[in-house]
Amino acid sequence: MKRAKQLLVILAICLLAGCGSHAGSAGLGAVGGAAAGAGGYEYHLTRQRDRVEQDYKDGKINKAEYDIRMDQIRRDSLFR
Repeated sequence: MKRAKQLLVILAICLLAGCGSHAGSAGLGAVGGAAAGAGGYEYHLTRQRDRVEQDYKDGKINKAEYDIRMDQIRRDSLFR
């Protein structure tokens, strides 16, 4: 959550700094695209996390496999 707040502050600064120039607008577009990509990636990881938890509850995987897969998801996440 702390990381998300930091990203929002940086995005706000970029918005304010980019209002007066065309180069700022291009930079803002790049930042917006990166934010959208990161959001999609985190959504994908959330779905993977839910799938692993459901597989564990259903007995399809054991505790060791669950721990391995959840650790991988945590390491891949931008917002640890």
